Amino acid sequence: MKLSFILKNYFLTAFRELFVHHHGSLEFRAKIFALVIAANQVVKVENYIIVREMGLKIYDNDEDRVNLLMLTTKELVKKVMEDNALNIDTLVSHIQKELKIVPRYAKKINVESLRPLLDLANDKDTFAYQENILEFLQKLKDETLHNRKSQIALDEEQLKLKT
Repeated sequence: MKLSFILKNYFLTAFRELFVHHHGSLEFRAKIFALVIAANQVVKVENYIIVREMGLKIYDNDEDRVNLLMLTTKELVKKVMEDNALNIDTLVSHIQKELKIVPRYAKKINVESLRPLLDLANDKDTFAYQENILEFLQKLKDETLHNRKSQIALDEEQLKLKT
């Protein structure tokens, strides 16, 4: 990796909230990816290749945002794996809290795009655990979109006015 890339990403990581446009949305997506990846005890490079591929679709080939999504996901997974004040349950709790605050983020949960991560499961139990996580995410998305429909419409209208 180039030194400039490393320095730029270190700087953006340290000051993400200040310098990254829609950092909350990016971090929410990273939490979703990290939740599924961290459920597998053996994290593979292929997980991040999938995150990258999905990021290219999400961010319309914006390499900087894709790299930031991938790095943020790696940070979160690393924290979960090292039991560094973050675990699967805490990550789920953070996702639920963020959806209560910003219900339109529910539209960012795409369970089908997460399915390729399940192909990297080490065993049947891990696969089943990840499958349960996907079912939970789909249910959470559906409930949020149904129960907070008017709030989402209002938030999206306000977002349009800001841009």
